[in-house]
Amino acid sequence: MIKGKIPTLIVLIILVLGIVLGVFLVRNRQLFRLGATGENAPRDVRVTNISQSTLTVSWTTDTQTLGTVEWGETENSTGTTIVSETGSGYTHSATLTGLKPQTSYFFKINSAGTDFDNNGIDWEAQTASDIPALTDPIVISGTVEDSSGFPVEKALLYVTAGGGTPLSTVTSQEGNWVISVSSTRSQDLGSFVEIDEQKTLAEIFVQAGSLGTATALIYPQSAKPAPPIVLGQSHDFKNLPPSIESGLPQAQLDIPQEQLESGFETPESTASASGKPVTIESIDEGEVVTTAEPEFFGEGPSATAITITVESEPQTQVVTIPSSGEWQWSPPEGLSPGPHKITISWRDASGILRTLTRNFIVQAADEPAFVSTPSATPTTRPTATLTPTPSPTPRLTSTPTPTPKVSTSATPSPTPKPTKTPTSTPSSLPDAGTSADTVAFAVLGLALLGFSGLTFALSMNKNKQEG
Repeated sequence: MIKGKIPTLIVLIILVLGIVLGVFLVRNRQLFRLGATGENAPRDVRVTNISQSTLTVSWTTDTQTLGTVEWGETENSTGTTIVSETGSGYTHSATLTGLKPQTSYFFKINSAGTDFDNNGIDWEAQTASDIPALTDPIVISGTVEDSSGFPVEKALLYVTAGGGTPLSTVTSQEGNWVISVSSTRSQDLGSFVEIDEQKTLAEIFVQAGSLGTATALIYPQSAKPAPPIVLGQSHDFKNLPPSIESGLPQAQLDIPQEQLESGFETPESTASASGKPVTIESIDEGEVVTTAEPEFFGEGPSATAITITVESEPQTQVVTIPSSGEWQWSPPEGLSPGPHKITISWRDASGILRTLTRNFIVQAADEPAFVSTPSATPTTRPTATLTPTPSPTPRLTSTPTPTPKVSTSATPSPTPKPTKTPTSTPSSLPDAGTSADTVAFAVLGLALLGFSGLTFALSMNKNKQEG
């Protein structure tokens, strides 16, 4: 009797060991996948600079990666791709242009080739209503430095004023930044927030990825420019006297073109056969111009069609770069005094939508022109670069979920609405295992169960015969 039961016990032991081993392998494979995607997952995802036709998406990663935003007007139909303006790095910022007023848009973030969404669903943001632009801009500026006094480039700088929606910009190579706080929208996106330079407090948050963060509180009248903001510190500039108007620092991002490449090798096409990027040579970031009819010009590959859009009152025109490789364009209608933005977009050889943006200010003709302060003079000290040293980042409410071309399922978190600022937490978990793993272990389990049952039946039959 005992001899007949021994094979059955052995099979049961083998079955249990197989199940335990299978679970162990699946979990270890999952941990391996997390190591590959967790460092590239977008963190601190924010939507800022919301207007009637544009919005900006920004985020950070734990490693230097190239990021893109895939967006569209319907969920799961994010067919348009735009590359981060900061290139490959720890901080990322991409501006969506050509949008419709009061329209919801959905987007995903592709980081290092993997799609991430908001805990199983696309992120969502809505554009503002179309209202007349302000004619009296209030501009603040300053610099960001590390603890050693070196300028920090490509840091994300956020400004919130008067309880309105947040604004953002990216620091230049010299650590400079410029923002027009008067373009702050109300939470319902239906109007501009009234900014009092003496009483409306500007709350500044700097996100420099692995280099750290910083905060500052200041009134606009004292931020022209503001004192340097140092990473790792919380500054209270509320008691500073009004600034002496000394002009706006120039903030120009000189990003190597190789950092703007999509990372996919594709054959050269007519649009970029020369490998030459499209540039704007006529204006710097934050520059003040004294004419309502500025002429814009730059360079690019010949025969490339570029779409030029000037805001606040949108004026758009498509220009084909001539054989000389030099383009020029002036808005058909004069620009009103105040903050404006010029955006140039084109598609590269791989079909990726590229954009180039400059913010500038048109000054009324009867006002004295600002005398720009010189940009930081190059010295032998190195410019601060982002290094992969871990540092705490703000933990917010949305959870980016990596989906290697397959959406995950999780409990949805709040998405950006007109009345709330989009937020996020660090990376979330991808799906456990793969379908191939599940099928393989299921087949193995069924085979072991079948073998166990057959052995048990044979042993029982043998017992009956012996009995």
